[in-house]
Amino acid sequence: MAQQDLNDMLRSLRVWAPGATELRPFDPDQAPPAPLPLFTSWFAEAVAAGQPEPHTMSLATADAEGLPDVRIVMLHGADADGWSFATHATSRKGRDLAARPYAALAFYWPVLGRQVRVRGPVTSAPAQESQADLHARSTGALAAALTGRQSAELSSPEELRQASEAAWERARNHPDEPSPTWTLYRLRPDTVEFFQGDPDRRHVRLEYRRSESGWSRGLLWP
Repeated sequence: MAQQDLNDMLRSLRVWAPGATELRPFDPDQAPPAPLPLFTSWFAEAVAAGQPEPHTMSLATADAEGLPDVRIVMLHGADADGWSFATHATSRKGRDLAARPYAALAFYWPVLGRQVRVRGPVTSAPAQESQADLHARSTGALAAALTGRQSAELSSPEELRQASEAAWERARNHPDEPSPTWTLYRLRPDTVEFFQGDPDRRHVRLEYRRSESGWSRGLLWP
């Protein structure tokens, strides 16, 4: 019965329901020659349209055996050096990136029926830059980083509570305290795809591809 109920719910749901999503026209011929200006424009439009948490993204990695993993992380910036995010080098995703320094990102902004997919090699920033990134964030972010042990096995909620309370105290009293394993990563894209949904399912997919001579562009079938 539970499975049937799930199937019934899935069939009853709509994607891009009228009143919840605005599917805007997108002319790929008018797109800029490089992906970053278009990403910045689309990001600003998602913010203006009220998209909740538009700065969150899926991060896909693979471990040393090639087994994939994916999770939601926060975008810390995007510039000529790449799209950046941060985590502990000792976390599961940090270990994945150490073994296979290549990843993929996916943004989904359903309020506009848009996706952006970014894929490429990943490098870690110098320690000083990583710590500056951490200390530019909130006290809660620092406390979480100081709690540490991300992805390690947890014996009980009480163990986490005690470690977290101690980390919060350190973060409040020492706002410049470093977290040695905290690492800022940058993904330098090989490809960036922009997907604009269309009410007639003639979705527009524009892919930027990096080469030695710069960026090229091409359309993909939806």
